[in-house]
Amino acid sequence: MKPFLSRSMRITRTIAFRLFLLIATVQTVVLVLLTYAVLHVQETSLMKDVQQSAFRLSDLVRRATQHSMMLNRKEDVNGIIQGVAGEPGIEGIRIYNKEGRVIFATIPGDLNSTVDMNAEACVSCHPYGGLENPHSPSDNLSRIFASPSGERILGLITPIRNDPECSGAACHAHPASKTILGVLDVKMSLSQVDSVIAESRRELVYLSIGAVLVVGLISGAFIWSGVRRPVKRLVAVMERVTGGDLEGRLLTSSTDELGQLARTFNEMTEELSRARRELTDWSETLELKVREKTADLERVHREMVKVEKMASLGNLASSVAHELNNPLEGIVTFSRLLMKRIAKSGLPPEVAQTYLDDLRLMADEAMRCGNIVKNLLTFARQRGAAFQMVQLGPVIERCGLLMNHHAGMHNVALRTSCSVSDPIEMDPNQIQQVLIALMVNAVEAMGGGSAKPEGGTLDVDVRPDADPQRVALRITDSGVGMDEETKSHIFEPFFTMKSEAKGVGLGLSVAYGIVERHHGTIDVASVPGHGTTFTISLPRRQSVEGPPQSLPRSVEGDRV
Repeated sequence: MKPFLSRSMRITRTIAFRLFLLIATVQTVVLVLLTYAVLHVQETSLMKDVQQSAFRLSDLVRRATQHSMMLNRKEDVNGIIQGVAGEPGIEGIRIYNKEGRVIFATIPGDLNSTVDMNAEACVSCHPYGGLENPHSPSDNLSRIFASPSGERILGLITPIRNDPECSGAACHAHPASKTILGVLDVKMSLSQVDSVIAESRRELVYLSIGAVLVVGLISGAFIWSGVRRPVKRLVAVMERVTGGDLEGRLLTSSTDELGQLARTFNEMTEELSRARRELTDWSETLELKVREKTADLERVHREMVKVEKMASLGNLASSVAHELNNPLEGIVTFSRLLMKRIAKSGLPPEVAQTYLDDLRLMADEAMRCGNIVKNLLTFARQRGAAFQMVQLGPVIERCGLLMNHHAGMHNVALRTSCSVSDPIEMDPNQIQQVLIALMVNAVEAMGGGSAKPEGGTLDVDVRPDADPQRVALRITDSGVGMDEETKSHIFEPFFTMKSEAKGVGLGLSVAYGIVERHHGTIDVASVPGHGTTFTISLPRRQSVEGPPQSLPRSVEGDRV
């Protein structure tokens, strides 16, 4: 019993059942209203026909008795109304005079009686009592009232008027001013009409019930096959999709809204299936990507720390340079002044030469310290670039001329080439400073030592970058190369692999700052024993924005 009730409750909650209930309710209401309207129209039409027939019958009796009344033949009048009263449906006929006394009647008990003007049959025509105050002739002279047995009776009132041929007769006792001489009252039973109406009502009710059942069955079958089944299939497939099975499809050839819904659902499940496959593929590589991103973040963090350290060192360098510059200048100045005084002092040449050599060494060392201070200021100031449209070819040639002698002294073959003829926006002096710094380092890396014999080749090449809006400058040497640890520090200030007499490690730091101000990048690739390649990428046109916050990177192939 419980499964049946549960199944019934599920059915009543379906859209098909609600649609069927709506259609059944609407058609029932419409058919009820239609039945009521048909019954009302039929009853009105039938009553109208009955009233017209009754009026014709009453007028016929009046005309048939008129001649006998003029001749005062009461037996003929009585015979006529008795004959008519024998027809089926005639309840009674009576004639009463203007005082309301019945002078002719088919029912013996009504003869010589007086009509009650307050009776149901009279008040519709004589609301004020008496025959002297009837309604106007245009009013309806029929009325329907109930007999003592409850049967409906149609009563027709036909006035017997004082016509000219009557009022002008010699035997007439009424003056012409009396318009109504009496009334012909015909009563007809409506039982047959009521039975016909009841039968029609029953037939229409039965037909309406049959129509409701037929339309309900047809609409129910249509809703079951056209709505319930497709929706049920759709729900079943959706439950499969909800459970994770995205391969379910709805097979339909219908072109209506349900068919369109099924096709749209199939497209949706296909998209979901494709998205799931993509997510599965992505999930397989997600861990690898997370590791890669984590490594990138760690590298960026290290480089940010490096940039902050370089900024701090720059501030320190600026402060130290300003503090040392003045005393160093004083040492150089006073050393040269003492050298002049000793030369003029008249001391023996051997003694004077000893003093002069010491003072000259002091001045040279102070000058070397001054150069260090100069480099410190250059690194700390990072002065702005004077951008102009310049061709790189002449800049490369000038660098080659400046480096030819230095390269020849170290047995290094210098080769330059430039395949970019269009001018680019840059500061030529600063770019030349970068190239010279990199070329000097490359020559010194091939200048001898235990790691590699003296000599080698140095190639400076300018060509279009992979990005058409940029150009690439490559400086490649066949020197000793660098390991990963060295590459991680080459752009830091004061880091150098040279002896103390050859530098303090500011050249590459200054070069890095210049390239950064040009919105460029530096790639460094190096393998110990196989040389080093610096690749500088510069934009053809400078951005209107400020210099980018590039981060120095030292691993092979990375940008700085």
